[in-house]
Amino acid sequence: MAAQFFSALADNALLIVAIAVLRDLQTPEEYVPILKISFAVSYVALAAFVGAFADSMPKWRVMFISNSVKILGCAMLLLGTHPLLAYAVVGLGAAAYSPAKYGILTEYLPHRLLVLANGWIEGLTVAAIILGAVLGGALFTDSAVRALLAAPLPFLDTHTERVVALIGLIYIVAAIINLYVPDTGVDHKPLKKNPLYLMHEFGHCVVLLWRDKLGQISLAVTTLFWGAAAALQLIVIKWAEDELGLAYSSASMLQGTVAIGVAVGATLAARFITLKKSVRVIPLGIVMGLVVLTMNFVPNSEIAILALMLVGALAGFFVVPMNALLQHRGHILMGAGHSIAVQNFNENISVLLMAGLYFLMLKAEMPISWIIVLFGLFVSGSMTLIHIRHRENQRQHDNVAHLDDSAHVRRPPKKIR
Repeated sequence: MAAQFFSALADNALLIVAIAVLRDLQTPEEYVPILKISFAVSYVALAAFVGAFADSMPKWRVMFISNSVKILGCAMLLLGTHPLLAYAVVGLGAAAYSPAKYGILTEYLPHRLLVLANGWIEGLTVAAIILGAVLGGALFTDSAVRALLAAPLPFLDTHTERVVALIGLIYIVAAIINLYVPDTGVDHKPLKKNPLYLMHEFGHCVVLLWRDKLGQISLAVTTLFWGAAAALQLIVIKWAEDELGLAYSSASMLQGTVAIGVAVGATLAARFITLKKSVRVIPLGIVMGLVVLTMNFVPNSEIAILALMLVGALAGFFVVPMNALLQHRGHILMGAGHSIAVQNFNENISVLLMAGLYFLMLKAEMPISWIIVLFGLFVSGSMTLIHIRHRENQRQHDNVAHLDDSAHVRRPPKKIR
């Protein structure tokens, strides 16, 4: 949990820094969603391989290697590499890291504790998002700029270089902690060297999880959620600057209020929702999309904080049980690493699509108020369709169970003449 916290903290702080670097380079506004796309593309492109990689060795070693790749991406940004390329390398490390950080839960714990464990992991991840957004924004305040430039740091001349170096130290802390994660003792599958075999195996896993009645619902919910969360992360910054008149540092820190709400929702879900009851939270996703629409009626930053916290709380309460259900079904069907890789593949396709749509809207110079309306209606409508699909699955299951029960009704024996 500590390793995940520091690694996610650095990821989210670096995103804020990378956006600032893009602005320093005077790139067009639509480059911001492309930055998110460059991070997510590795999850999709390498999905067939990272799951097998995570299952081929102890999870602590996978996380250590992955964090080392993130450190490389951070170093590239420090040396002047374009942010889109440097952040893509960080995304490569994150893609390999994810199956290990979640897969280790199913190796450590029985399924009855998965919702609770996910609540802890998601809570700490959200805490890292909060502090990462706050840290990233705070590093660009006037007082932080003066303090960093006054520090005696040879070879680091500019404020940006010193900020990136500081985030690199956080990645190093996470990598060191990885070395202390114990081996779970679970047998590991040898890594197949034939890429065609890995792709075929991954394709089979994707079909298997989408055909599973519970797996498809939980996968659909988490896929939609993480795509929406990625878009909302970028929308909040622009909305706070355009509609509330906040500076970039304050707008970046406002993201943290969504994450605070997610932490509260995740904590409540871990306390009150069991794995068997996880599908009951789906309607909250519909409500979340409708609450997003209220952002257009927020008059000041104080009300904005409350609205964003409510959005986050609804999100955290419904995504944590869905995540646990998906991990449970995936672990049963195909193994921890493979199931998390399938999950990441679908979720990051959603991230690419949502970020791509946001890019097109910015390119078309659409007002942020319109973007928020379309975003909220899309989330609410999609969650409604998923809810309808789940009820249909339940109806089919009940009909099959009824037929099975009818087939086993004992008939009275025929009379012998």
